[in-house]
Amino acid sequence: MRAARHRVRAALRRLTGRPRAAALIRRLAPRSVRTRTTLAACASVAVVLLATSAAVLLLLRGNLERTVETGGRAQAKDVARLAATGRLPQPVTLGPGADFIQVVDAHGKVVAQSQNLTGRPALTPTGTHNGHRTYNLDALGEEHHQRVTTVTTTSPTGQVVTIHVGASLRTADAAEDVTAAALAALSALLISTVGVLTWRTTGRALRPVEAIRAEVAAIGDRALDRRVPAPRSDDEIARLADTMNAMLERLEAAGTRQRQFIADASHELRSPLAVLRTQLEVALTHPDPEVRDTLVAGALQDTERLQALSADLLLLARLDATGQSRPTEPVDLVELARSTVAVRSTDSHPVTLHAPDDVTVPGNALWIGRLLTNLLDNAQRHARHTVTVRLSADPENGDAVLDVTNDGPPIAPADQEKIFERFARLDDARSRDDGGTGLGLPIALDIAALHGGTITVLDTPDGTTFRTRLSTSTRV
Repeated sequence: MRAARHRVRAALRRLTGRPRAAALIRRLAPRSVRTRTTLAACASVAVVLLATSAAVLLLLRGNLERTVETGGRAQAKDVARLAATGRLPQPVTLGPGADFIQVVDAHGKVVAQSQNLTGRPALTPTGTHNGHRTYNLDALGEEHHQRVTTVTTTSPTGQVVTIHVGASLRTADAAEDVTAAALAALSALLISTVGVLTWRTTGRALRPVEAIRAEVAAIGDRALDRRVPAPRSDDEIARLADTMNAMLERLEAAGTRQRQFIADASHELRSPLAVLRTQLEVALTHPDPEVRDTLVAGALQDTERLQALSADLLLLARLDATGQSRPTEPVDLVELARSTVAVRSTDSHPVTLHAPDDVTVPGNALWIGRLLTNLLDNAQRHARHTVTVRLSADPENGDAVLDVTNDGPPIAPADQEKIFERFARLDDARSRDDGGTGLGLPIALDIAALHGGTITVLDTPDGTTFRTRLSTSTRV
């Protein structure tokens, strides 16, 4: 049944041809913004001019007809006065603007009329139009419009007579035709002027947009240093160009970081892989079992380093893919710090924790734990005797403050930003045994940024402090 209904609907669509008509309309519709804007402006002006012209013509027609009717009624009243005094001439003299005059009695008999109606029967109404009686004037041989005014009076003999005065509308018709022609010519001129001005103005306004489009189309993945032309005007197009250039700057910076990251990762992976291969090749051919065991142990240590480096690279890629989507689960920092410090009882330097009863922030407990772990690993590598962790809440804005302090040598001010770069390690941290992967602090910084926080390096009396601020708001 469902298939049959589909076939019936398809047959009906083929018969009506609506999809074809819609497709034809879509093909004929202008695709250019310039053309659509020009057509819309011309159509809008045409509608306004049409309505205005119709109103002008109606007012003009009504005014002219009232003037003609006033003149005809004045002549009808003059004839009525003559009829009322018994001085009605035969034939009746036509006044200015009058085409005919006819006087009939109550029985429809012509009493008097103008000379051009001699021998004509009495006029009889054929209906009404716009509140006026209509008459069939074809028998009079008049081909133009007329307005017939009717006045009734009583003759000296007591007979009721009706005076019909036909006033010519030639002047009104001519004035209406001339006005209509003038309005049509003026409308055509105005529409053409609006079309030309809109076409040129839109083209000039869209020229920077086309330049921006062409430049963006020419920018490839290897030409991110190029920028789109920014117009001098302070308008939407200029702001669009500024936004596009800012986006290109971010893309260029991201591409530079990606290339640098790939180069550094390749370098960091090449060295342990080369050492690992050398150790395995020597262990494979060396005859002394003790030497082979030493070489295999070193290879295992390098394998663990490679495994840690791979895990850090995967975490960095995951953080980069997360973007600005901040986790919002409540995290108890005090409990997290206590559990993290408790499992590090075997560290080379003891860790002292100072924390209040309750500090909670929205975030991801696993990632914040990794942030604290990385800071503790860095502190353990550089501490002389102790590592201190202090957790508090900022009284001004309520942000959580996490300080990890080691009593090792201070960090030079020029290196306080460099240590947060990926694969960047200071000279005293480059040994295979003590040095890290060069990704611990960058990972901690990315996790802090994801949680709306920052990490700064401070020189305090207790040593070097890595201060982490985590926002308690859910907004990044």
